[in-house]
Amino acid sequence: MKISHVQTFSEEFLIEKLRGITMLKAPDVTVYEKAFISLEKIAVECLSPPQNYILRSELKKVRELKWALEEHGVDLFELNGFLRLTLDGLDDPVDLLPPVVEESIERDGSVHLIVNDGMHRVYMAYREWVIPQVISIRGIPKHLPYYAYPVPGGWARVEERDDLPPGYLKKWHRIENYHALYRNFNSQFINVGGPRQFSENKGPGT
Repeated sequence: MKISHVQTFSEEFLIEKLRGITMLKAPDVTVYEKAFISLEKIAVECLSPPQNYILRSELKKVRELKWALEEHGVDLFELNGFLRLTLDGLDDPVDLLPPVVEESIERDGSVHLIVNDGMHRVYMAYREWVIPQVISIRGIPKHLPYYAYPVPGGWARVEERDDLPPGYLKKWHRIENYHALYRNFNSQFINVGGPRQFSENKGPGT
């Protein structure tokens, strides 16, 4: 992976733009507008994965991204805002945010910091014994939770896989029409929240 240009944006501007994030199916709803948003360093063990797997191909791609950013003096695990990357082979720039973590209070009273975006980067921090900087979001409207439940057992239950066989249970969705709970990060940023798209174009992973 070759990064030809890195543009940096401040923490304050990041938070300002996050407050304008809309719901994918309801573009008039700004889900984070009144939430408490901060950049924090949080140990991976304190975060809750929402999916049952990690793809090794995506994990390797994120590692390549980390190495490419180091050539520009940037630490993937401590962005202090967000980046706009120009990548060789991609026509459009890509915005790279710190992993997004949302507080969720489940029906049994347990409180989870669910990884909304950046699952593979958080997992790589776990593998590399790093406490990553994340976007911590609390006070989200109760009727707009993250669309999947946290995995019981946490990171110890997450599988590293080369592929996903037909019928593999990726996540345990909260509602049947779970797409209605998707956040549209591209309503405020460029090419964010599309890991499959980036995989096909050899851009940065999740």
